[in-house]
Amino acid sequence: MSKLFSRDSWAEIIEALSSNWFRTVMTAFGVLWGIFILVILLAAGNGLENGIKQGFNGMATNSMFMWAQTASQPYKGLPKGRRYNFKTDDVDAIKQQVPGLRFVSPRNQLGGFRGSNNVVRGLQTGAFNVYGDYPEIIQQQPMDITSGRFINYSDINEKRKVAIIGSGVQSALYNPGEEVIGSYIKINGVNFLVIGTYKKKGNNGDPEEMQKEIYVPFTSFSQAFNMGDIVGWMAITAQDDFSITNLKNQIFDVIKTRHSINPNDDRAVGNFDLYQEYSKINGLFTALNFVAYFVGILVLLSGIIGISNIMLIVVKERTKEIGIRRALGATPWSIRAQVLLESIFLTIISGMAGIVLASGVLWLVNYKLSGMDTSEMMFINPSVNIGVVFIALTILIVSGLLAGLIPAQNAIKVKPVEALRTE
Repeated sequence: MSKLFSRDSWAEIIEALSSNWFRTVMTAFGVLWGIFILVILLAAGNGLENGIKQGFNGMATNSMFMWAQTASQPYKGLPKGRRYNFKTDDVDAIKQQVPGLRFVSPRNQLGGFRGSNNVVRGLQTGAFNVYGDYPEIIQQQPMDITSGRFINYSDINEKRKVAIIGSGVQSALYNPGEEVIGSYIKINGVNFLVIGTYKKKGNNGDPEEMQKEIYVPFTSFSQAFNMGDIVGWMAITAQDDFSITNLKNQIFDVIKTRHSINPNDDRAVGNFDLYQEYSKINGLFTALNFVAYFVGILVLLSGIIGISNIMLIVVKERTKEIGIRRALGATPWSIRAQVLLESIFLTIISGMAGIVLASGVLWLVNYKLSGMDTSEMMFINPSVNIGVVFIALTILIVSGLLAGLIPAQNAIKVKPVEALRTE
């Protein structure tokens, strides 16, 4: 410990390393480059992760979407190939029989931007997706309400013919500056009062078409377009303490029982498990972080080997000096500590230079990204947290010890008499 706070020891370290600047710099570059690569790889992985997760845009990831398909097996005298539809009663049954669910939202849809024009306002027409929904859908698929309001339960209970339109619908049907709230649009010949506008963000799907959607109360949709009690599909979200992946088989069982479907018929109910896909993405980024650490540490290891080799040369060059110090009473520990300190000092200085260089590069990248619209980008805010810096420092200290260990052992093996004979 006294070596660590000895001015003479540090002066000796500086003198030893500065005696051949070119060799010292070239040796330090290996460690600098290894830490630089490690930090850049981890930051790049975080930037990609931020961009991908932005695509979910605050969506309730513990969710799944479920729709009716064709029965692929006969059951109770009913033939295979039979089609069926979800009913509004199915929604209540799922809520009652499957614990752990937060939202069970029935949904219906008509139209679409690839179909014929289904929305009219004055002389303007357009083809848009129109959804019949419940108020909680905004918590499952969040959107920014830019004016007015979203659907509420008064709209549902009173079957109000009201609509919330996207910014793309507004651009297509209204002139710039024209008042939207309180105006009427005609959907498949039925008038709806516009009570709000929204805008969605994210890079999933088609961002432009995401703004060309219209939301109306589920009950109004069913009445206006003669859907009766039919449900097109459901958006189902589990509570935070439950996994929708673990609950979905119970949900399927409720549907199969109510619609006389063979319990072993896995094709009769279609679903998209968002939580399962989100978990796969998280697993992917965990693997990417592992690869980043693996590659970075391998590159760093090559630099450490370089430092170890140079320290061996330094010890060889200072054989006579070490012999004199041993002859004057220096203990093996003091010789070993001096060599280890030189190794650790060189490793930490070069590693910190790598961290500073990587931080500068990341600052420049983030500065460039700050002037761009990142709402639809797949790469956002590449950065590393302070924990990574501490991990890097720990790696540097351990690496410095390992790099100096063999040279230090060689140094204490030097016998004073033989060292003094060395020219």
